[in-house]
Amino acid sequence: MSDLLGLSTLHRIPAAARPRITPGEAAAGIVHLGLGAFHRAHQAVFTEDAMAAAGGDWGIIGVAPRSVAVYDALRAQDRLYSVTTLAAEGRSTRVVGALAGVRHAASDPGAVVELLADPAIRIVTLTVTEKAYLLDPATGRLRLDDELRGDLATDRPPRTVPGLLIRGLAARRRAGAGPIALVSCDNLPANGHRLRGLIEPLAAATALADWVAGNVTFPGTMVDRIVPASTAETRAVARAQLGVRDEAALSGEPYAAWVIEDDFPAGRPAWEKAGAVLTGDPRPWERLKLRTLNGVHSAIAYLGALAGRETIADALELPGMTAAVRRFIAEDIAPSFTPPPGVETIAYGEEVLRRFANPAIDYRTVQVAMDGSQKLPQRVLHTIIDRRAAGATPRWGIMVVAAWMRFVGGRSDDGRALPLDDPLAERIRSRLAAAPATPAGVVDALLGLDTVFAPDLAGDDTVREQLAEWLTAFAKHGVGATLAGAA
Repeated sequence: MSDLLGLSTLHRIPAAARPRITPGEAAAGIVHLGLGAFHRAHQAVFTEDAMAAAGGDWGIIGVAPRSVAVYDALRAQDRLYSVTTLAAEGRSTRVVGALAGVRHAASDPGAVVELLADPAIRIVTLTVTEKAYLLDPATGRLRLDDELRGDLATDRPPRTVPGLLIRGLAARRRAGAGPIALVSCDNLPANGHRLRGLIEPLAAATALADWVAGNVTFPGTMVDRIVPASTAETRAVARAQLGVRDEAALSGEPYAAWVIEDDFPAGRPAWEKAGAVLTGDPRPWERLKLRTLNGVHSAIAYLGALAGRETIADALELPGMTAAVRRFIAEDIAPSFTPPPGVETIAYGEEVLRRFANPAIDYRTVQVAMDGSQKLPQRVLHTIIDRRAAGATPRWGIMVVAAWMRFVGGRSDDGRALPLDDPLAERIRSRLAAAPATPAGVVDALLGLDTVFAPDLAGDDTVREQLAEWLTAFAKHGVGATLAGAA
């Protein structure tokens, strides 16, 4: 008898942990690009709860762009997986049955293009991380690299996310399949606007501009839930809770939020019945989350990793860390933008810190620190730019950038190696190797990354001086002692 989670073993798990809908009963209405942990613990859960509350054929076909591991695990389990909610007071596990199918884009991109042309598919959602959009982090403009050019100019199977989308839209037009919403759920400012800015130039280059203008919408979103990387412990907890093995098990914090611009030309699930906020303008929510939650997350990650702390919760225990990030929120972030009506940024920041301190969430500092060149602009640099424009000196935001600059040097304060998992890793290493090994040399080298730092910021003498001061303090005293004495 199999002990693996699947349709044949659902009857063996506790009734309270079973899917809220009958798996396979709802036909597919959504294609999701990016079959990673966050989507499965966030949008898929909201969608299953919406179908449980209001029905509808909104099953999700999840597409793994490259990695085959999750795709294989989900196929073996009849597309079922579990999410364990980790609260300080205890755990609860549920099995999710929202996936109506899974595909692997790298091995069969043609099948994904056909899916996008299917009239039953009315929504495409994306969680593919910042780098997959091929947008310049500093300017937000599309980077037309060789791979994307190949997707546009040849008949080969598409290799990029933008290429896959534009091929799918072209196939949809040929099939007469009707309107569709493309929904970015990635942590990008004005993510719907940016996705539109990615697709419209490609549509113009492929004679699709008029059709896209009349048939495609780009709702913006704000997504929020802490979903740490799965480990052997994640799978062990799922087995203990369910009584069967789950090789695709996930965990997440109790908190989950989804703010969605309500612009769906062919209908949508009743996500509001699952707790999502439907709005005409999600941008204030996006800015609140990117600058406050994500910006603080990155701050704790870089500082904590440099100080030798493995997890975000452990990093918050460093003397001076909480005081420093509170000042980052109050003095730099809160004055830099207008929050959504009824929301107070400092109070939101306090809730963020409570969530980060949850001892049950094992979120590694180096995991949060990855892809920093892509994340820094929207998480931290926009705050600095707005405060400088207002005549202020955002000392704490500059401290975060200095921590990133020290982090990408590859060593923690005690000499241990730190991973540089970043699309610009080779450029970063090359620039550092060619620069003087001084704080000013590091600042000059890294501010020269023009795809990260806008010219006005890179040329700001005050920012340069402050960066060098923080790097000098980190080198002389270490991050731990610097934090303890700074705030």
